[in-house]
Amino acid sequence: MKRFLPIVAIVVVVVLAYATDLGYYLTFDHLRAHHRIIVGFVEQNSVGAAAIYLMLYALAVAASVPGAVFMTIIGGFLFGAWLGTTLTVIAATLGATLLFLAARTAIGGLLRTRAESFFGRMEAGFRRNAFSYLLVLRLVPLFPFFIVNLVPAFLGVGLGTYVGATLLGIIPGTLVFTLAGCGLGRILEAGGEFSVKSVLTPEMIAAFCGLALLALVPVVYKRFAQRAS
Repeated sequence: MKRFLPIVAIVVVVVLAYATDLGYYLTFDHLRAHHRIIVGFVEQNSVGAAAIYLMLYALAVAASVPGAVFMTIIGGFLFGAWLGTTLTVIAATLGATLLFLAARTAIGGLLRTRAESFFGRMEAGFRRNAFSYLLVLRLVPLFPFFIVNLVPAFLGVGLGTYVGATLLGIIPGTLVFTLAGCGLGRILEAGGEFSVKSVLTPEMIAAFCGLALLALVPVVYKRFAQRAS
């Protein structure tokens, strides 16, 4: 039963998040009403505030609590472009890795045993180019973040490959939303409105897709090299 303890801990965090109405605190309306108090706290407790942000973000990702984009924007608002990006990338990678390890420890082996033929075929193709495939999934959000965190655990992806692809793949998107957060202070002071859709312009989406295609180059090269040999 010990192997299920990580999953139980994550479920407890999820229950607490919804029981305390965490979703209300992760809204721009709440931020607009309290942003001066929050900024004042960060200015007086910079190290502690950074540690709290990192811990809360990692827990939110590990428990798959909605609001990661909002928290990324808040990171830029509170800590600036470079520190905000650094803290968010570390926290998101840590949270995703915790979920990956919990899933692999608790139910990864069981699911693969129950569906050995299906996962066997899928695993063989995925593991050959795991880093490239994971990088693409991180760069372009084709699937929810928590799905991308879980599936590699069931396909036997190595921890190093998972962490490396996650860390590298989330940097571009994190930087974009963090930079958007850097200008949030002026909007809040002016009483304006902010929308995540305004950040994800067609040009930005096209840039992410271009990076994803670039990540697939090694996979295509391997295929051609195998056929040529």
